[in-house]
Amino acid sequence: MGDQMQFIVEKLNQEPFRKNYNLISFDSLEPLQLLQLLSDVLGEIDPKHAVDIREELPEQTAKRMLNLLGILKYKPPGTVSDLSAFRQGLVTGSKTVIHPVLHWLLQRTSELRTRAYLARFLVKLEVPAEFLQDDTVADFNKQYEELMEAFKNLHKEHEQLKISGLSTAEIRRDISAMEEEKDQLAKRVERLKKRVETVQNHQRMLEIARQLRLEKEREESLAQQKQEQKSQLFHAEQRLQRAQVQLKEMQQVVADSKPESLMKKLEEEINFNSYLVTEKIPREMETKKTSVYFLQKVAAEPAMTQADLTALQSEIGEVNAEVNQRIEKRMITYEPTDSKFSMYRQQASIISRKKEAKAEELQAAKEEMSSLERQVEQKSNQAHELGGSEVLTEDEFKQYVSKLRSKNTFYKKKRQEIAEVTAEYGVLQRTEELLRQRHEAIQQQLQAIEEKKGISGYSYTQEELERVSAVKSEMDEVKGQTLDNMSEMVKKLNAMVAEKKASLAPVIKELRQLRQSCQELTQECDEKKIQYDSCAAGLETNRSALEQEVKGLLEERAQEESNYRYIHCMKRSLEIQLQRAKEEMKAYVSPDPQERRRAVREQYTRIILEQENLGKKLREKQKVVRESHGPNMKQMKMWQDFEQLMECKRECFLKQQNQAAIGQIIQEGGKDRLVL
Repeated sequence: MGDQMQFIVEKLNQEPFRKNYNLISFDSLEPLQLLQLLSDVLGEIDPKHAVDIREELPEQTAKRMLNLLGILKYKPPGTVSDLSAFRQGLVTGSKTVIHPVLHWLLQRTSELRTRAYLARFLVKLEVPAEFLQDDTVADFNKQYEELMEAFKNLHKEHEQLKISGLSTAEIRRDISAMEEEKDQLAKRVERLKKRVETVQNHQRMLEIARQLRLEKEREESLAQQKQEQKSQLFHAEQRLQRAQVQLKEMQQVVADSKPESLMKKLEEEINFNSYLVTEKIPREMETKKTSVYFLQKVAAEPAMTQADLTALQSEIGEVNAEVNQRIEKRMITYEPTDSKFSMYRQQASIISRKKEAKAEELQAAKEEMSSLERQVEQKSNQAHELGGSEVLTEDEFKQYVSKLRSKNTFYKKKRQEIAEVTAEYGVLQRTEELLRQRHEAIQQQLQAIEEKKGISGYSYTQEELERVSAVKSEMDEVKGQTLDNMSEMVKKLNAMVAEKKASLAPVIKELRQLRQSCQELTQECDEKKIQYDSCAAGLETNRSALEQEVKGLLEERAQEESNYRYIHCMKRSLEIQLQRAKEEMKAYVSPDPQERRRAVREQYTRIILEQENLGKKLREKQKVVRESHGPNMKQMKMWQDFEQLMECKRECFLKQQNQAAIGQIIQEGGKDRLVL
């Protein structure tokens, strides 16, 4: 435990914490201060956790720290009961919980910092299965997983590149090789200069070559700028198109932004959705179920032979004949009459069919719109992949252009300053060279005079003596000051040590008593804690059992409610059908002709009679067409032969005209030759 605290104190006194703790001050920290210290260490690992715990609730602090420790894969020692004690100790700021956590964090700070950074991008967001049924959510989730895998691969490549860096020896070898190449290039340049100096007007040629090189570089830069401007123009056009579409949509929204229109749109959407839920989808489901039932029934039956098919067809014929007989009997018994309800029912059926058609058109339009939106999203993703960056909006592009202009102005200004500094540096170099030459000349004159006088080296010796004496005097002063400072510092340290010993003596005595009481309280706390954990475990078991029972009762209640609603709906439907059957029976047995005309049976009888009359007319028409088919085909054949004959005559006439024209041209040519 002492080694652990010593390690924690040493790490906290270093960068970047610099807490200046010792073992006593660290051990005397309050629970709130320990929690703040743990929050600071976690903030160094993940900057999002660098917060003041006084500004948030204790539950939020504990939840935040537990989440990060779970991401960092910290495993508290002990069993499940110890885990609950760990959570409680983290909330209360217990030393027995926080000290091991600090020791574990400070041992591997760099590794945990990398893990926390990766957790921001690699902790997968769990999406419920019911939301993944939506195509858009499923596509986004798939893109999210693909981006996560791409990030993993890029991070691995980055780490491999960091590990596979060049060593110092390799860098030195490269530098030496580059220096050799530099010397060789310098020698080659010297040789070329000597060779060029013999050519006439070589300075002018060099200047022209330099200008040519500059112009080529300028041409390359202009081509690059042209390409960049083209891409910027393309992106700007895309943004303009999107902005125009958004503008039209916003104008439409603004035009219909009254509360009445919005309420009307919402009502229309609600009515459409309710129609889909209550009428269209149940009807389609019932149709699908019926077709599936018949298909399953057909699939379950054994293979049918031709004899079975013949028997079924004969049975169908018998049933149809029986139906026709019943219809004829009913027509004889009751004469067909019109009914007001028939017109209303026809209108209702027409309206319902139109409504179904419009609903299907609207559903198809919505599906097409969703598919187009997905295509737009895919195209935008492809544009991002090809462009390498997100497409800027108009305001962002304006800000980017203004920033680019300011940077260009700043760059030109700095370039001008660099040119001025370069020119000044050249002047100073030339001045230094002239002064050095003048100094060398004066030194040579001085040496000549000394040799002439027989005291060669006197000036150099004099300068060295003066320099050595100056350095010695400076060192003596520094030594004197250092000794004085050290003696004063020793005196101050001794006084401070004595003062601290005197002030700490009663504190140490009090600390011993407090430690003894702390041990007693810790023992009592452990006993109470064991009792609390056992009681909490029992209550947790009871609570889980009650929760399971409540959950079962809730599910049972929901099932019963569903059954009740289903039975209620079936009862309502059967009541309506029974009421309609009673009304039909009442109208059917009523002696009043007007009442009988309202019956559905009468209406269907009249419709069947009309269809039979229509069938008779169509059969008569078919008979007439069959009788006249042969003569009509013969007449059509004659007209086709006549058309071919006339076409042949037309072609012969055209050929005859062409031959007559050619003969006339030949005759005119012969006359011209005779005249000549």
